[in-house]
Amino acid sequence: MSFSYLTHLHCPKCLQTYPSDKIQQLCECGSPLLADYDLESLKRQWKPSDLAGRPNDLWRYHELLPVSSPEHIVSLGEGMTPLLPMDRIGLDMGIERLWMKDEGIIPTGSFKARGAAVGVSKAKELGVQELAMPTNGNAGAAWSLYAARAGMRASIVMPVGAPLITRNECAISGANLNLVNGLISDAGKMVGQAVNEHRLFDASTLKEPYRIEGKKTMGLEIAEQMGWELPDVILYPTGGGVGLIGIYKALHELAVLGWIPDRLPRLVAVQAEGCAPIVKAWEEGKPESQFWPDSSTAAFGINVPKALGDFLVLEAVYKTNGCAVSITDAELLREQGTIARLEGAFVCPEGAATFSAARKLRESGWIKDGETVVALNTGSGIKYPETVQVEAPVLQPQDRMVRL
Repeated sequence: MSFSYLTHLHCPKCLQTYPSDKIQQLCECGSPLLADYDLESLKRQWKPSDLAGRPNDLWRYHELLPVSSPEHIVSLGEGMTPLLPMDRIGLDMGIERLWMKDEGIIPTGSFKARGAAVGVSKAKELGVQELAMPTNGNAGAAWSLYAARAGMRASIVMPVGAPLITRNECAISGANLNLVNGLISDAGKMVGQAVNEHRLFDASTLKEPYRIEGKKTMGLEIAEQMGWELPDVILYPTGGGVGLIGIYKALHELAVLGWIPDRLPRLVAVQAEGCAPIVKAWEEGKPESQFWPDSSTAAFGINVPKALGDFLVLEAVYKTNGCAVSITDAELLREQGTIARLEGAFVCPEGAATFSAARKLRESGWIKDGETVVALNTGSGIKYPETVQVEAPVLQPQDRMVRL
């Protein structure tokens, strides 16, 4: 068997194909490219039992990943994050079977490590020396650290409002870090200019084809962790939407392999009310979104006014009979506290939004009695200390502890 069954790349808009053994960015038509695998050969040669005894990281699925040789793998042990039952908050919501896929314990503290691991590994295999990308924080931190591990240079531009810890992660990795007094869309323009002027590898969201392949391993893991039986609903916090696109791609590939049923979970794109272009497009039945002006949310990771892959996000939602939901900052921050009190999990604001959306969809009846629901927590709450305001009494050594 081959280490990887990657065959080529294709454009989902104009269907043009590209070789995968050369550096590729966008299609000539401007669309992101997607990786294709020889699923028919793999179906004959690869079975779920072949995973037994493999390391508990995302590289256990290397046949469905794009790196052709294990010597090019750049890893910090990412993947196989826990799928946790959330019984107490599920009871509070009226959802009997509520689970959380917890990406907060992955290297760099967010799910962005998955895309960075696979993206940097493939870039190394293709001979990339320096990458550049705009970021809302966590992706830049992950790609900076994985680039450092690969011996590669990284240039990162992030908004000044990005979480401070992510700025520190970029800086300590040795990345060339620039801050912009604006949004990720402004950072993207700066990176695009630098890519053209200095011929850098553009690692912006979906401007290279392999970040999505790392993100899709969340879907592969959920399927394996549930014994190849799928949940009814998966909720995902959606900014650029790569994770949702990746999960849909993973489940489609597993269905072709015959490892899971053809009926896929209903996928839910969760956004903040202050930046909800995907929700607006879905409500209007449109295939693409429009730029969202003056976007703002406490869930900084999903503050993306216009996603390059919006048409792929919406396709995944439409084809699975899913939906798109927006949540207020007040709702998601309240839910963040409820999750911590009932379950002992300090989730990121983006992850809290998925639970808030689950609560709203259960109240409306969209999530039905007895359904199995998986909410994605995409990062550790520790990376967003500003979302929690603490007031505690200050005691003198001779004082008694104050009790609630």
